[in-house]
Amino acid sequence: MSTHLVELVTTAARTWPDKPAWIFDDTGRDGARETLTFADVDRRTGLLAAALAERGVSPGDRVAVMLHNRPEFPLLWLALARLGAAMVPVNTGYRELDGGHVITHSGASLAVTSEEFAGLLRTVAPGTGLREVVTTDELSGTESSGTESSGTGPTPDFAPTRETPTNIQYTSGTTGAPKGCVLPHRYWTTLADDLATAFPAISADDVMLTAQPFHYIDPQWNVALGLRSGATLVVLDRFHPSTFWEKVREHGVTWFYCLGLMPTLLLRMPRGPEDRDHRVRAITASAIPPELHAELEARWGVPWYEAFGMTETGGDIRMYPDDHDELVGSGCIGRPAAHREVIVADASGIPVPRGTEGELLIRGTGLMHRYHDDPDATAKAFRGGWFHTGDLARMDDEGRVFFIGRTKDMIRRSGENIAADEVERALLLHPGIAAAAVVAVPDELRGEEVKAYVVLDGKHDPEELAAFCEAKLARFKVPRFWSVVDELPMTPSERVAKGQLREGDQRAGSYDRKAGRWL
Repeated sequence: MSTHLVELVTTAARTWPDKPAWIFDDTGRDGARETLTFADVDRRTGLLAAALAERGVSPGDRVAVMLHNRPEFPLLWLALARLGAAMVPVNTGYRELDGGHVITHSGASLAVTSEEFAGLLRTVAPGTGLREVVTTDELSGTESSGTESSGTGPTPDFAPTRETPTNIQYTSGTTGAPKGCVLPHRYWTTLADDLATAFPAISADDVMLTAQPFHYIDPQWNVALGLRSGATLVVLDRFHPSTFWEKVREHGVTWFYCLGLMPTLLLRMPRGPEDRDHRVRAITASAIPPELHAELEARWGVPWYEAFGMTETGGDIRMYPDDHDELVGSGCIGRPAAHREVIVADASGIPVPRGTEGELLIRGTGLMHRYHDDPDATAKAFRGGWFHTGDLARMDDEGRVFFIGRTKDMIRRSGENIAADEVERALLLHPGIAAAAVVAVPDELRGEEVKAYVVLDGKHDPEELAAFCEAKLARFKVPRFWSVVDELPMTPSERVAKGQLREGDQRAGSYDRKAGRWL
């Protein structure tokens, strides 16, 4: 098993020096594409580490990074790892309040960004612990005067261990304020080693692709996996459903990971004779809509494998080839990875009988250390020696896990439990619903009522949509309240930010089926 990220970088540079490590399809600089070899990655991280050290970055420091998908983002991450410092990724959609929270709460002393965000960060700096905001252009000026890396780093005599923190990674914050997960080197090497040695067995023959922003977790573990395996990583500026498969074909991609609404949005794109013209051998995805699983595979002629993981825990559960054919469309998320123990437990943390619903608990190698500066949340999450995911699941007799829903995403209506995810999946079967999110609305009589937020393709009456839903689900699960919106608020992980949907008066402006009118 690899020891730390720095070892991954230097070993990759020795093993595949001239092989493309990263291809940034669009850097945002006049649409330019940029390719770095594994030797380039080693050399440039060494130079950046020297430049950061000159600005006072030392072991234990936290450095905020706010950048779009450009090579400087992962280069900075790896450079900070050489110094024993931790990166604090800042969502590029954040502004003064949420951006200020992440910087202040993390204790970041330096921020590295582009000209686009420098003004914002300098505005929030006085209320935080930031001593300096520096742009990548300014930093590269310092970098160019540094000494070439020999492969072991030009700076400091810092030797990271498996447990040295590399990130304070803030959760997407679907509910409440984002929490900072303290992630060590072991978190990344555990993930990378597992995906390289077990399914999908990524190797130097593979070309991977990521389309998510680098301030989210997935592109980062894709980087670690590429360094561990020798695979080339293609990085898109962001997820574009209309051109995604075009990029997959153009770059000869063999494997990629996606999640959230991505599979559904891809399936809604026009069909074409080129759909199966690609080199992809497998696709890994989280939250594959069960009703669409078989259709996804039939359209592109490639198996889709479900997987489960969290910012706090990394990669935990996944579908394997031996189970694939039996489990397509079942909603099963697979079996625990080799480095994970998983149980389904009751409120006391005691395992429930197989086939019974309970909370999904996880433990093993390479989890986060803690929530930064939040001992109460850490103790609650790790009580009993297990990480409590907050997800409802069941396990079959063979140890395969079936996801039910978030404990915070269950609606309790007149004593009946309703999984928001189940209602959303039913709504998305309607050809006129482009996107949907379901939340609970407090109700004096029934405790909670069901509300649907829908993005429509064309004009559709809520009563028509409710009738469609009623043909798919029990009547008590059909939404009472309906709001038509232009788009749903999203987290960086392409999940719906339901915390925003629950704010304010959820009934105002919605259609109430009980009253038969718009409120």
